Amino acid sequence: MAELRTLPGDLAEVVARLLVATSLAEDPAVAFQYAKHARELAARVGVVRETCAIAAYQAGDWSTALTEFRAARRLTGRSSYLPLMADCERALGRLDRALELVTGPEARAADRATQLELRIVESGIRRDQGLAAAAVVALQVPELSDGRTRPALARLYYAYADALLEAGREDDAREWFGRAASADVDGETDAAERCEELDDIRFGDLEVDDGEADIDLADDESAAADAGDDETGDGEGQRADLELGDFGRRDDAGSGNGSGIPPGDAPQA
Repeated sequence: MAELRTLPGDLAEVVARLLVATSLAEDPAVAFQYAKHARELAARVGVVRETCAIAAYQAGDWSTALTEFRAARRLTGRSSYLPLMADCERALGRLDRALELVTGPEARAADRATQLELRIVESGIRRDQGLAAAAVVALQVPELSDGRTRPALARLYYAYADALLEAGREDDAREWFGRAASADVDGETDAAERCEELDDIRFGDLEVDDGEADIDLADDESAAADAGDDETGDGEGQRADLELGDFGRRDDAGSGNGSGIPPGDAPQA
């Protein structure tokens, strides 16, 4: 509202309504249309160009978003646009330019929240370059090791978990997706769903194929039957026949498994 005071009263109200409509529209394309209309009426107001930039970003128009972020930055001097600008460069395939924004002097002078967002973008750039380990390292900041789970860091936890998963560290990734889910009180990420997916994979790996279990049990039964049919003619052979016969009949009494294997040692599917 402070920035809109530079406009005539009636025009300020119209532009304000368009900015609100932009934020409320569920369709990104419709939101972008509202934002562009506001820009046509007040192109020299920083918050208008910022809103137009974000709307273009959400609509996937990376080139327009980058142009609008640059304009908003010239008008407001804010460094908080740097992560979004770098991400636009990344989306346009210009990874070198994206890295310049992420690691440049302006990035180093930004506030801590902006620096963390820049780290998230840098991790994505490293993944685009095929450097999975470097993507993990880019996110290893002190905020990850202080033992606290803070809602403001939910996006950082999520990005770190995603990078770990890309690097093949599934157990670590699950832990950090869990932390992200705990921190994400506003439901901005799908961390909880990602946790469940990793749980499903873990339990799936522990399962034994039903067909393999049936084959193992059949082999054991066959081995027991062959041993029982082996008549040696001496006392030792008769004792073997008796023991195997008794063992095989345990299932009739409800205490065995009919497989020739003690109940406690039976393979579990």
